[in-house]
Amino acid sequence: QVQLVESGGGLVQPGGSLRLSCAASVSIGVIRTMNWYRQAPGKQRDLVATITSFGSTNYADSVKGRFSISRDGTKNTVYLQMNSLKPEDTAVYYCNVEASTTTWSRSRTAYWGQGTQVTVSS
Repeated sequence: QVQLVESGGGLVQPGGSLRLSCAASVSIGVIRTMNWYRQAPGKQRDLVATITSFGSTNYADSVKGRFSISRDGTKNTVYLQMNSLKPEDTAVYYCNVEASTTTWSRSRTAYWGQGTQVTVSS
């Protein structure tokens, strides 16, 4: 049963923009953090951006000033706006969400999206 659905990937020219979306079902629980990772062939999966339930954000140095993570509580969705894309940004991007069963629970469960391919090429 897939609980995170990603969309928005594709082929784009260098300098172009893409917006990735990741929709979490309500059954996923109480969301604590939402994150975007990416993985290029032969490389490890790296954290690109994260946003907490109270709005704090953090970015990898390689994407600061170009990428922006945001969330929509009403839609239970996290976005990654990617601007000034470079060939080095080419990778499969994965949405990750950490959630708890209830607001009072300290335990968290990690959920992953299926991944969406982003290719930056001329």
